[in-house]
Amino acid sequence: MSSSASRPLRRTALDAVHRSLGATMTDFAGWDMPLRYGSERDEHVAVRTKAGLFDLSHMGEITVTGPQAAALLNHALVGNIASVGVGRARYTMICREDGGILDDLIVYRLAETEYMVVANASNAQVVLDALSERAAGFDAEVRDDRDAYALIAVQGPESPGILKSLTDSDLDGLKYYAGLPGTVAGVPALIARTGYTGEDGFELFVKPEHAVELWQALTKAGESAGLVPCGLSCRDTLRLEAGMPLYGHELTEELTPFDAGLGRVVKFEKEGDFVGREALLAAAERAEQAPPRVLVGLVCEGRRIPRAGYGVVAGGEVVGEVTSGAPSPTLGKPIAMAYVDAAHAAPGTAGVGVDIRGNHEPLEVVALPFYKRRK
Repeated sequence: MSSSASRPLRRTALDAVHRSLGATMTDFAGWDMPLRYGSERDEHVAVRTKAGLFDLSHMGEITVTGPQAAALLNHALVGNIASVGVGRARYTMICREDGGILDDLIVYRLAETEYMVVANASNAQVVLDALSERAAGFDAEVRDDRDAYALIAVQGPESPGILKSLTDSDLDGLKYYAGLPGTVAGVPALIARTGYTGEDGFELFVKPEHAVELWQALTKAGESAGLVPCGLSCRDTLRLEAGMPLYGHELTEELTPFDAGLGRVVKFEKEGDFVGREALLAAAERAEQAPPRVLVGLVCEGRRIPRAGYGVVAGGEVVGEVTSGAPSPTLGKPIAMAYVDAAHAAPGTAGVGVDIRGNHEPLEVVALPFYKRRK
């Protein structure tokens, strides 16, 4: 995840705020980002029970505009982007010609011929390059807008109330995976109802020069509701409990969406050809005939934490590999996601363990997600 030694770390518009709050900073995909402000467990619990405030300005925004913007995105990505209504968003992926996942994305349709593609920080340049290359022959423009936005997220059960106190926008009418332009604390923003924590929440795309003002307004508005600033560390444990994949862990270039159990995002029925179509058709057939390893949840009986790369074992054989693992503040036990052979993937499968430095630690195979919020 580290940037090359020669390149200085990029800083978000909120960098001085994080430092004033005593954040522990870390290099994440070439950005200097807050890992935690105090206790990552307390930050995690705040998001589950009250609300948390995140700086996500490291994410990569790419704008696609023009008469053939929808056609270009349908060709470049695996989803049916042309069918996304104005003001709505869709989770999708961009794949290589051989079907390997380059990144998972959220695409917002901002207007009839304008879309915003949001890529993971570590893959933003790769996605930008691929979209620019795939735009050849289309009447559409691909624009790098990474410096045009700061991104602030408010997540947790108290987040609708906090945001309502700062905006006249119709938050009740804003569906999950939708976005609307509005004003929050006097700042123009694209208000999106997406998230990566398993909780209700909002992501606010604003100009970088408005980021500090908005962060401070949200902090003040959320004070009585228990809002706390949150770093990347608790974001990881929150998304893990919610069973959400992380690129570089559950998703890689070596896996197709079908290998990752996310074949549903590939829309073969859409109009026209798209990059990776043939390879993905073959991957879909393979998955039907011989199911690939299945992504499952693992709950440990002991206290030791299974980390990415550790082997999952049964009957003395390696039957899978851990992709993400951490202590779960909500369950009070270590948890992990892992790809395991189909024969050992059913919840409750007996005799499965994880190899932690030569010791086989017993664990329970469970269905994902580990945690689901009450609607």
